[in-house]
Amino acid sequence: MQLEVKKHLEDMRRAIELLSKFTVGRKVDNYRDDPMLASAVERQFEILGEALNRLLKLEPSFESRITDARRIVDFRNILIHAYDVVDEQVVWDIVERKLPVLRREVESLLAEP
Repeated sequence: MQLEVKKHLEDMRRAIELLSKFTVGRKVDNYRDDPMLASAVERQFEILGEALNRLLKLEPSFESRITDARRIVDFRNILIHAYDVVDEQVVWDIVERKLPVLRREVESLLAEP
């Protein structure tokens, strides 16, 4: 695996790890009511989406190996450019339902030679 590809996967893994750490034991109301938590969560999603975007430019085949790859990049773009229309419930659903799947996929990719 190319060193740069592995770096972007590691950046994604780290963002997922931090998202999990920031949100464990929390609910959508905590996210909605705590601007520091919201900022931390959104920043890690931005990093995650940007790392994936860079990864896909290097290795387009990963789009078929990462569930909703394009949607993850699109979500990053919404957070950056359309921050005023971000739906807190959508963010939280991603944290609870999509992040565990992505974590498994990224860890599996990192385990490849």
